[in-house]
This record gives sequence, structure tokens and C-alpha cells, in this order.
Amino acid sequence: MRFLAVAALALVAACTGKPSFNDAPLSDQTLNLEEFFDGDLVAYGQFQDVLGTVRRSFVVDIHGDWDGERLLLTEDFVYEDGSTEQRVWTLIKTGPDSWQGTAPGVIGVATGEEDADRFNWRYEIDLPIPSADGTVKTMRVTFDDWMWLLSEDRLFNRAYIQRYDFDIGDVSITFEKL
Repeated sequence: MRFLAVAALALVAACTGKPSFNDAPLSDQTLNLEEFFDGDLVAYGQFQDVLGTVRRSFVVDIHGDWDGERLLLTEDFVYEDGSTEQRVWTLIKTGPDSWQGTAPGVIGVATGEEDADRFNWRYEIDLPIPSADGTVKTMRVTFDDWMWLLSEDRLFNRAYIQRYDFDIGDVSITFEKL
């Protein structure tokens, strides 16, 4: 019986709508990733599991450096339990609205596309997961990040996370330029 409940929940979660470039833009602003992320930012976020339970929250100090060809993002995470993590992304603009990127733990190359006020970023990563005993394990997941420029200094990000093609949760983040 428990298996049927979990299977039904997974089916419902898999049917939820997600953003698309077919959706109308939310504003007349244009997101230029290299401009928005060049400099210092702070981000506030949380991870919710597929049932909607908030499992983790965090603050991220970000330093971006755009040199005209590549965007280097250094992200320093501090989680609610005091643990820390650093992720350094190297993004390359591959076309007028397309990007590729790498970071430690990312499998292969992340790909992204800008369109009007939004950006979609997709990648597979071995995500560090802390255990109750203090050890850190990794879980291979895929991220489907959608970002919307809210103002010249604020961006909203919703990342849909899957494991084995099943939704396991999402991350909501607000980025603010300092």
C-alpha cells in the first residue's frame, strides 16, 4: 500500500507544470547574464522536497568576474546548520544568447539560454549531501534552473531537481546585486 501511495505521489509530481520559453516574458526587461553577475551579489535560498517540506536554507556570497569572454562565479554557501560549501563556475558565452559552463562536481558541461527577461540553465551534478553522522555523501541529480530578472539588481531563480527522471524537489533563490 505504501508503494502505491509513493508511486501516485511521484506521478502527480511529474505532471506539474514547469516554465518554458513558450511562456510569455514577465516584463520588458532584458537579462544579460554577464552584466547581472559581474561584481558582488548575495543570494538567499531554500530547498524543498517534492512534498513541499523545506529541508535546507542557505545564504550565498557571490563574486562574479566577466572578462569579455568568460564569466567566473565564485559562490560561497553558508547553510542554516553552519556548514559551508564553495562552488566555482566558469561560464563561456557561446552565442548571442547561449552559454556553457563547468564547475567541480558538474558532470560534463552545463548549458544555458537567455531569452528576454529569463535564463534557463541545465546540468547534472554530484551534489554534496550531509549525513546525520557528519559525513558528506554525494547524490547525482539534474538541475533545470529558471531565472527571471525582476529589476536591475534582483533576480529570482527556481531550480527543479530530478533524480532518475523523478522530481525530488526544488530550490528557490533570490539574487541581489550589492
